[in-house]
Order: sequence, then C-alpha cells, then structure tokens
Amino acid sequence: MSAPILPATQLNTRGLYCPDPIMMLRQALRKVQTGDVVEVFATDISTSWDIPRFCVHMGHELLLQEEVLDEKNQKEYHYLVKKG
Repeated sequence: MSAPILPATQLNTRGLYCPDPIMMLRQALRKVQTGDVVEVFATDISTSWDIPRFCVHMGHELLLQEEVLDEKNQKEYHYLVKKG
C-alpha cells in the first residue's frame, strides 16, 4: 500500500474558464520545489485536455486526472501535478 500524496498547495479553479486554470497552475508550480505536488480542482471541461498537454509540454508529471460529481451532481475535475 502506497502512502497518500500530500500536495504542497491546492488550487480551486472552480467556475473559471480557459486560460485561467492553466495560468494559475503555472504560477503555483513556479512557487513550489521540484518534486512537489499541486492539487487542482476545476469545473471547466477544457482542463481535461489542457492540463495533460501543459504537463507534457512543460516537463511535469500528471499523477492523477479524474472526473467526479460534486454535491450538486455536477461534473468536476481533479488533478495532481508533480513539478518536474
């Protein structure tokens, strides 16, 4: 059994649209150390392709990408990004 991943920081980008979630993720990754994890919560479906592409392009590791339902039964997107 692996240890839980503890993010260095969390980003709540719920209600924001492209390009804001990516810009906020980029800023957060600049502030943490290599190997640290940033957790992102989003409601914009475009993050489901923008965040994976961003990670590949910038050399970060996407540890988790999942689609969940919030308490109002609406889609929400959850990511864990490890700084490369």
